[in-house]
Amino acid sequence: MKNYRANATSEMTQLERENGQIVRELAGECMVILENDGILPLKGTCRVALYGNGARHTIKGGTGSGDVNARKVVCIEEGLESTGFTVVTENWLNAYDAEIAEEKERHQKKIKKLAEELHKPEINVAFDYPYEDPDAPEITEKEDAELAIYVLSRNSGEGKDRYCRKGDYLLTDREEANIRFLTEQYEKSIVLLNTGGIIDTTFLRSLKGLNALLIVGQTGSEGGHVVADVLTGRTIPSGRLTDTWAKDYQDYPSSADYSHNNGNVNDEYYSEDIFVGYRYFDTFEVEPAYCFGYGKSYTEFTIQTDHVEIEKSDVMFWVDVRNVGDEFAGKEVIQVYVSAPGKDMEKPYQELVAFRKTSLLPPKAGECVLVRFPLAALASYSSKDAAWELEEGDYLIRVGNSSRNTQPVAVLRMKQSKKTSQLKNLFDEDDTLTKLAETETGKNALAKRNDRVKKETEAALANVPVLTVDMSKIRCEEPGYSVGARIEMKDHFPERTLTMDEVKRGDVTLEDLVAQLTVEELANLCVGTERLEDDANAVGCASDSVIGAAGETWSALEETRKIPALILADGPAGLRLQPHFKTTSEGEKISGGEVFGMAFRPFPENLPADTRDYYQYCTAIPIASTLAQSWDMDLVKRMGEIAGAEMKQFGVHLWLAPGMNIHRNPLCGRNFEYYSEDPYLTGRCAAADTLGVQSFDGQGTTIKHFAANNQEDNRNYTNAHISERALREIYLRGFEIAVKEAHPYSIMTSYNLINGIHSANRYDLLQTAARDEWGFDGFVMTDWYATQDTSVMGQAPDKYTWASAKQAIHAGNDMLMPGCALNVTDLIQGAKEETEMTLADLQHCVRNILSIGLRTMR
Repeated sequence: MKNYRANATSEMTQLERENGQIVRELAGECMVILENDGILPLKGTCRVALYGNGARHTIKGGTGSGDVNARKVVCIEEGLESTGFTVVTENWLNAYDAEIAEEKERHQKKIKKLAEELHKPEINVAFDYPYEDPDAPEITEKEDAELAIYVLSRNSGEGKDRYCRKGDYLLTDREEANIRFLTEQYEKSIVLLNTGGIIDTTFLRSLKGLNALLIVGQTGSEGGHVVADVLTGRTIPSGRLTDTWAKDYQDYPSSADYSHNNGNVNDEYYSEDIFVGYRYFDTFEVEPAYCFGYGKSYTEFTIQTDHVEIEKSDVMFWVDVRNVGDEFAGKEVIQVYVSAPGKDMEKPYQELVAFRKTSLLPPKAGECVLVRFPLAALASYSSKDAAWELEEGDYLIRVGNSSRNTQPVAVLRMKQSKKTSQLKNLFDEDDTLTKLAETETGKNALAKRNDRVKKETEAALANVPVLTVDMSKIRCEEPGYSVGARIEMKDHFPERTLTMDEVKRGDVTLEDLVAQLTVEELANLCVGTERLEDDANAVGCASDSVIGAAGETWSALEETRKIPALILADGPAGLRLQPHFKTTSEGEKISGGEVFGMAFRPFPENLPADTRDYYQYCTAIPIASTLAQSWDMDLVKRMGEIAGAEMKQFGVHLWLAPGMNIHRNPLCGRNFEYYSEDPYLTGRCAAADTLGVQSFDGQGTTIKHFAANNQEDNRNYTNAHISERALREIYLRGFEIAVKEAHPYSIMTSYNLINGIHSANRYDLLQTAARDEWGFDGFVMTDWYATQDTSVMGQAPDKYTWASAKQAIHAGNDMLMPGCALNVTDLIQGAKEETEMTLADLQHCVRNILSIGLRTMR
């Protein structure tokens, strides 16, 4: 009989209540005040005219595998009413509910019809044709209320990029008219942005009479309560932007050619190179609507750097932060930026190198904050020398509370150039890629940048300390690279049947055990257990042990070899499992239930009386783009602990999170799952999240999608053309930080190709960079169906094909997920015939997988 760790009752558990309370207490700190004339926090409760597509249908997080099947989502209307506000717009909200119900019914019929016509599972069709709410009804009458609030929501999800059009990146005509009506008819008006990414704010910024504009983000199942707490000052918002919000979408350097914008979703040319986000806006002097790191508070702060020194190879700052307001407490975010000399390499105007958030400071209170960073953080990657290098010259250090509100605090003088890490160029840079810095526009902008930085540094020399760096204190790291073919493991105990228990005790090594396994056993261990023999095992639901988990590893050797199966569940805004499932009295699962928040299959009628019901309600935490806005690594770690505790409760070993791809362009459909446009902030967030999860013994994270997964349209078959330097400094940097700081259990490769080779097939990415250079000691898995022909799912390749299963194993992509029979056959053939891979490659991958299995064993 099968045993499940799910709950046998639908009653809310103590853990669920505790986790929900933690989210409510902390998530408000992630919200960003863009505008506030003093109306916030509100002085008591009142009658509220509440409007907008997010008033009742508040979005807790995006769609796809990043969704969480939570018990309930507290909408903003409910949150306001539970706090004591009286919502007086019930008629308008009811009318919108009716329109949404009709639209959802039409959409479900459309999906069902298309699935039948295309011979595809409904879930796959839903990825291609996501549901969109209808435009909100027109507001024509003023209600008897002292305050008007408009909740503007936007949703996005896996498998499809956003569009720069009305109703998505842009506001609709109806939204503009409704919000204008509120500012004209009501004495006080507020707009709340219930979004997971950037939208155009041109209209909102130009609107007279709007008292406050607040990014409430998408804060999970407690969203309505969190918003009410922030509006009333019960929670003090202290969020800061982790992206640059442009005045116009065309201001982003990748806008013209991004994804579907130029009609080519097969090849994506990263022409902006290292100039992503604020690195571009600051260097090319493009004024944003709201700069990176920006955010207002309910109070005011002063920031004074008291002392700067170099200790060995670290730079340390003591910064005095003081709340100079008279009424409200608050938290400030100290941000440190560096402007490096542009001698032989082009440099951004400035880059974030450190940050710290203060504690909650009462009015007139202060705190001395220590901020530190290694000198190596100032290095740039030289493709010419295949090394991270500190160029000779003066480095201007600035401290402030946003990228455009800083003061020079020190100059670090380096009298000679020094390499901090000698590596190898790995990524076959594309000769057809024209970089922005190589264009006439780029050359002129960089020349102006160098002149500007030089003048600002010279001006600062008279007012700030100049610290000469002892270059002998800076070590140049040289990793040991794997050389030659992998060596086949030999059986040294032919008379015994070795088990994982013996490995755990230290009686034998993992290599001893792996050497005894047959080629067939090795191949099955490297392939997930989904075989697509039953429609119930469709996207995102491929585990027999934890229902609704995204996948699991082969369990056939549990009895004879004591090799445990690993259970993998989606994230990153919480654990995604099937919230309610049924089994027979013997524990066999009965078909039916929800996947991805939609009715995947109804339960059969006339079930036996002894049918058993199980429940797995999980906590929806803030999405990554919202979570990062806290700039609080302790807060992010606490959210990881929520996921880790629920993983332990339900028997999940690997969380397929955190997602940590760079916000290269605002239209990426999965930006809500990722943290920032900045790789340093991204890496720190992913490390904190991982440390939270892995504080529970036997539970681990899977950082993803490795790497350069910045486009969802044609995501399986798009080729990202990127320079070696941009990969090193922007798209791999966050992963490197997370690996070195937190040692995640696993890495998930991305679907896309990088300079013509699928990431899952790149030995240089998986073995050379991740393992040899960074010291990664977990195992690598593919994204779902990356090594399978997805034509049967309606995702047919055009210019490029799917990744090779055999080449994935050779590259060190240890696990092929979610698995298929053909993958197993390919690996058996490859190992026996030594085609594209070897038996030693297969053994190496199994050893990596079992090393994580050891960590999950009790």
